[in-house]
Amino acid sequence: MKLAAVVAILISFSFGAWAQELPNREGSFRFAVVGDSGTGGKRQHQIGALLGQYHKTLGFMTVLMLGDNIYGRHKPKDFQKKFELPYKALLDSGVKFRAALGNHDSPTQISYKPFNMDGLRYYTFKPSEGIRFFALDSTAVDKRQLEWIERELSGSAGDWKIVYFHHPIYSSGARHGSDLALRAVLEPLFVKYGVSVVLSGHDHFYERIEPQRGIHYFVIGGSAKLRKKNIRKTGLTAKAFDRDNSFAVMEIDRDVLHFQAISRTGETVDIGSISRNSASVDGLRKGRDSAPLK
Repeated sequence: MKLAAVVAILISFSFGAWAQELPNREGSFRFAVVGDSGTGGKRQHQIGALLGQYHKTLGFMTVLMLGDNIYGRHKPKDFQKKFELPYKALLDSGVKFRAALGNHDSPTQISYKPFNMDGLRYYTFKPSEGIRFFALDSTAVDKRQLEWIERELSGSAGDWKIVYFHHPIYSSGARHGSDLALRAVLEPLFVKYGVSVVLSGHDHFYERIEPQRGIHYFVIGGSAKLRKKNIRKTGLTAKAFDRDNSFAVMEIDRDVLHFQAISRTGETVDIGSISRNSASVDGLRKGRDSAPLK
C-alpha cells in the first residue's frame, strides 16, 4: 500500500471527526499555512493528510507556503515527490497554494504553476474583500523590492494586511533566530502602513511572538523538518512548540483573525484570536488548554 494511503488511514483512526476548532463561520475567509515543507518524507505526508482532514471540515481553499518548498533537486519528479503527492487530496479538491521563496528554493519555482507565483519573486493577491496578502522574497531583499512593498502596502488602505516570507524578523530559534538586518528595513514599513500579521518559516518549529509594535508575528517552519528543543528563552515568546512537526489554520471574520496551530499527531498546540485594531490576543479557548509550551 502506498505511503499516502497508509498515512490517511492512520490519521482517520486517530484524528476522526475532530478536525475542526476555529469558529468556521459562514462568510469568513479561512486558509492554512505550512513552512519548510518540501522534503517528500513521511512527516510531510502526515501533515498533508491532516490538512486534508481540516479541509473537509473548514473548507479552506488557500494554503500559504513560507519557503523551502522543495529541498534538494528541482527536477519535475522532485516537484511531484515533494509537493504533488503529499498534498494530492488538497490539489484534487482545487485548493490553491501560494508560495514564497526560501533559501533552499530554486528561483525557477516562480514558474511552477501550482505555486501560483505567476513568474514573480514577490507578489500580492486579494482572495476576499477587505483582505490582502503580500508574499516577499526575503533571501534577496533589494531596493526595488522595498519600493514595491511600500507602494503596495500604501495602496491597500482598509484591508487586512498579512505579509509572509521565509526568514523571520522575530524568532527565538537557537539555530537562526531573528534576522535583524531584515527587521531594520521591513519593520518600519509594516508599522507605517498598518500590517496586522507577519508569517515566516526558516526556524523548524512553531512560535507565536508577543506583539511587537502592534504587529503579530508567527514562525511556522516545522511542517516537514523539525529542530527539537531549539527555542531559546528570549522574552519574545507568547506560545511555542518544538516537540513535533506542525502547521496552522487561520480564519478572518470581519475584524477578528482566529488562529490554530496543530501538531503532526492532531494536537492543538496553540489557539486564539487577534483583533485587527489592537495588539491583544484572546486567551486560549475554555476547555482546551494547549500542551505544555514554552
